[in-house]
Amino acid sequence: MQHRAPGQVAVSSAGTHPAPEIEPHIERVLSEAGADPTAAFPKPLTDEVVSGADIVITMGCGDACPIVPGRRYLDWPVPDPDGAPINVVREIRDVINARITELLASLPST
Repeated sequence: MQHRAPGQVAVSSAGTHPAPEIEPHIERVLSEAGADPTAAFPKPLTDEVVSGADIVITMGCGDACPIVPGRRYLDWPVPDPDGAPINVVREIRDVINARITELLASLPST
Protein backbone atom coordinates (compact mmCIF):
# COMPACT_ATOMS: atom_id res chain seq x y z
CA MET A 1 0.00 0.00 0.00
CA GLN A 2 2.80 2.41 0.86
CA HIS A 3 4.47 1.63 -2.46
CA ARG A 4 1.22 2.13 -4.40
CA ALA A 5 0.18 5.41 -2.76
CA PRO A 6 3.30 7.22 -1.51
CA GLY A 7 2.47 10.37 0.41
CA GLN A 8 -1.26 9.65 0.24
CA VAL A 9 -1.60 7.09 3.01
CA ALA A 10 0.29 6.18 6.15
CA VAL A 11 0.76 2.45 6.48
CA SER A 12 1.64 0.31 9.47
CA SER A 13 2.08 -3.40 9.13
CA ALA A 14 1.83 -5.78 12.06
CA GLY A 15 0.92 -9.36 12.80
CA THR A 16 -0.63 -11.43 15.56
CA HIS A 17 2.40 -13.75 15.63
CA PRO A 18 5.26 -11.81 14.00
CA ALA A 19 8.31 -13.75 12.90
CA PRO A 20 11.77 -12.57 13.93
CA GLU A 21 12.46 -11.34 10.38
CA ILE A 22 10.83 -11.06 6.97
CA GLU A 23 10.86 -14.34 5.11
CA PRO A 24 13.20 -14.22 2.06
CA HIS A 25 10.41 -15.19 -0.39
CA ILE A 26 8.27 -12.31 0.84
CA GLU A 27 11.15 -9.87 0.57
CA ARG A 28 11.85 -11.12 -2.97
CA VAL A 29 8.28 -10.81 -4.27
CA LEU A 30 7.95 -7.32 -2.79
CA SER A 31 11.15 -6.31 -4.54
CA GLU A 32 9.89 -7.82 -7.80
CA ALA A 33 6.82 -5.57 -7.53
CA GLY A 34 9.01 -2.50 -7.06
CA ALA A 35 8.43 -2.13 -3.31
CA ASP A 36 11.39 -1.56 -1.01
CA PRO A 37 11.19 -4.12 1.81
CA THR A 38 14.45 -3.05 3.50
CA ALA A 39 12.74 -0.88 6.12
CA ALA A 40 10.07 -3.49 6.85
CA PHE A 41 10.29 -5.72 9.88
CA PRO A 42 7.77 -7.93 11.67
CA LYS A 43 6.04 -6.27 14.62
CA PRO A 44 3.16 -7.23 16.89
CA LEU A 45 -0.40 -6.10 16.26
CA THR A 46 -1.36 -4.20 19.39
CA ASP A 47 -4.36 -2.19 20.56
CA GLU A 48 -2.24 0.95 20.11
CA VAL A 49 -1.53 0.17 16.44
CA VAL A 50 -5.22 -0.47 15.79
CA SER A 51 -6.28 2.65 17.73
CA GLY A 52 -4.08 4.81 15.48
CA ALA A 53 -5.63 3.48 12.27
CA ASP A 54 -8.60 4.71 10.27
CA ILE A 55 -8.82 1.41 8.38
CA VAL A 56 -7.62 -1.90 9.76
CA ILE A 57 -6.99 -4.61 7.20
CA THR A 58 -6.83 -8.10 8.59
CA MET A 59 -5.80 -11.18 6.70
CA GLY A 60 -7.74 -13.95 8.34
CA CYS A 61 -6.61 -13.46 11.95
CA GLY A 62 -10.15 -13.84 13.36
CA ASP A 63 -10.42 -13.43 17.12
CA ALA A 64 -6.66 -12.88 17.51
CA CYS A 65 -6.94 -9.34 16.10
CA PRO A 66 -7.61 -6.48 18.51
CA ILE A 67 -10.98 -4.81 17.97
CA VAL A 68 -11.22 -1.08 18.65
CA PRO A 69 -14.63 0.60 18.27
CA GLY A 70 -14.90 3.25 15.60
CA ARG A 71 -12.39 1.71 13.20
CA ARG A 72 -13.24 0.46 9.73
CA TYR A 73 -12.26 -3.20 9.38
CA LEU A 74 -11.63 -5.05 6.13
CA ASP A 75 -10.77 -8.74 6.17
CA TRP A 76 -8.69 -9.96 3.26
CA PRO A 77 -8.31 -13.69 3.98
CA VAL A 78 -5.25 -14.97 2.16
CA PRO A 79 -3.15 -18.10 2.69
CA ASP A 80 -0.24 -17.77 5.11
CA PRO A 81 2.91 -17.26 3.01
CA ASP A 82 5.18 -18.63 5.73
CA GLY A 83 7.12 -21.50 4.20
CA ALA A 84 5.14 -21.39 0.94
CA PRO A 85 6.92 -21.82 -2.41
CA ILE A 86 7.83 -18.61 -4.21
CA ASN A 87 5.11 -19.05 -6.86
CA VAL A 88 2.44 -19.24 -4.11
CA VAL A 89 3.87 -16.14 -2.42
CA ARG A 90 3.66 -14.32 -5.77
CA GLU A 91 -0.01 -15.33 -6.08
CA ILE A 92 -0.70 -14.03 -2.57
CA ARG A 93 1.08 -10.76 -3.42
CA ASP A 94 -1.06 -10.39 -6.54
CA VAL A 95 -4.31 -11.00 -4.65
CA ILE A 96 -3.33 -8.39 -2.06
CA ASN A 97 -2.34 -5.98 -4.83
CA ALA A 98 -5.79 -6.33 -6.44
CA ARG A 99 -7.42 -5.60 -3.07
CA ILE A 100 -5.20 -2.53 -2.66
CA THR A 101 -6.35 -1.29 -6.07
CA GLU A 102 -9.99 -1.63 -4.96
CA LEU A 103 -9.32 0.09 -1.63
CA LEU A 104 -7.43 3.00 -3.20
CA ALA A 105 -10.27 3.53 -5.68
CA SER A 106 -12.74 3.73 -2.77
CA LEU A 107 -10.80 6.34 -0.77
CA PRO A 108 -11.70 10.01 -1.09
CA SER A 109 -9.22 12.04 -3.17
CA THR A 110 -7.12 14.56 -1.36
